[in-house]
Amino acid sequence: MLLITFCVFASVVFIQFLYYVLVFGKFAFSKPQKSTPKRIPVSVIVCAKNEEENVRKFVPILAEQDYPDFELVLIDDASSDGTLELFEEFERQYPNVRLVKVENNEAFWGNKKYALTLGIKAARKEYLLFTDADCRPASKDWIREMTSRFTQEKTIVLGYGAYEKLPGFLNKLVRFETLMTAVQYFSWAKIGNPYMGVGRNLAYKKEEFFKVNGFIEHMKVRSGDDDLFINQAATGKNTTICRTPESFTYSEPKKSFKEWFTQKRRHVSTAAHYKLFDQLQLGLFFVVQVLFFILPIVLLAFQFMWIYVAAIIGFRYLFTWITLGLAAGKLKEKDTIYFFPIMEIVLVIVQMNIFITNIFSKPVHWK
Repeated sequence: MLLITFCVFASVVFIQFLYYVLVFGKFAFSKPQKSTPKRIPVSVIVCAKNEEENVRKFVPILAEQDYPDFELVLIDDASSDGTLELFEEFERQYPNVRLVKVENNEAFWGNKKYALTLGIKAARKEYLLFTDADCRPASKDWIREMTSRFTQEKTIVLGYGAYEKLPGFLNKLVRFETLMTAVQYFSWAKIGNPYMGVGRNLAYKKEEFFKVNGFIEHMKVRSGDDDLFINQAATGKNTTICRTPESFTYSEPKKSFKEWFTQKRRHVSTAAHYKLFDQLQLGLFFVVQVLFFILPIVLLAFQFMWIYVAAIIGFRYLFTWITLGLAAGKLKEKDTIYFFPIMEIVLVIVQMNIFITNIFSKPVHWK
């Protein structure tokens, strides 16, 4: 029985080797990207609901991007604070700002996808670049960098939405989880099977939105204006990634574990609506992570040839640390890898708690 358990453990590590080296390695071991600036007319779209403080800080940064031809489409989703008044002020201040006012609709009450649909239809440019109201671009060349990846064939661009670096373990955990998510969706996109993107930094041609009838197939799912749309519309032929540091966006992370846990519950619940293959590959990755921590404990508890168990554990941490270290370097998140074993264990425990919690209650979505 112990020999069978050991064989299962070795198989688990082999599967992880395939994930980290063959899949994640597509991103981690890739060469630096070179930008080819283009003069594509772009509509930058920002949807906000009760984000007065954030839009005051970040909208001027967006409006003053160094790009020759863009408009900034600001969508007020029936805010009850001063967001709309600020948007109106920005519309008067900046000639490239356009305002879309969304009133509560009984059929789509509190549905961000409805608000975004109105904004997309109102956009005058064919290429759309999305970010959130609480995000700031890493540079004035954000639009230039993201649009540089567009070609005739590549009409969807996945970017990196990072979180600000702050003191404390929670901040490193949040950024480590964000890094892991990005490594996964960037790698699968490079392989030719894009399955998600993040609305904090995402671009696509307007025609891609109408090809799949927008968000209509998942309109009743409150979240997923980014990842469910990409899961439906993106293919290996029409999708690429942008990972230059100038193309990143930064958001302020949650400062309490409870807030972050609630946020991740929403994200995890959305994955249940992915295509079957994507659900299976994500599920398999999580299962082998859990088994990697459980099986060695069982083997060592029964005193099964510890030197073989230790050798496999060492080999596993060697290839995971190298792969994630290279990926973290590309995404400017190296400090999250220094305590990788601890981060990974904590994250797996959190993910298990999220999965169990979501079974018994539904997470709350858009404000």
